[in-house]
Amino acid sequence: VELVESGGGLVQAGGSLRLSCQASGIHPSYAIVWFRQAPGKERARVAHFTRGEGAPYYADSVKGRFTISRDNAKNTVYLQMNNLKPEDTAVYYCAAGTLPFSDPRHYTFWGRGTQVTVSS
Repeated sequence: VELVESGGGLVQAGGSLRLSCQASGIHPSYAIVWFRQAPGKERARVAHFTRGEGAPYYADSVKGRFTISRDNAKNTVYLQMNNLKPEDTAVYYCAAGTLPFSDPRHYTFWGRGTQVTVSS
């Protein structure tokens, strides 16, 4: 089982980045969830798909700016981040779990993370 994030970097406020999470060895029924952790703060859920035809979940702080998408052929989930703000600065992780729990302690599989830094 492996999750590998990429796409982070340094960007000015108002800019965009697209993060990728490539998964291997993950059961197809598992949820892939994006989290982020800012310095001195707890790891927080950012976005994930919902089962069936439901709309994706987004944290209130990123609604309207971030979009989650996936390419099943590549086993990759993306996070398009637009209109980035300094408060989006964090290490972004993807995690895989049986359900898209909000509590990061419920996840067994994590990537190593990718740093996103937004300058003002």
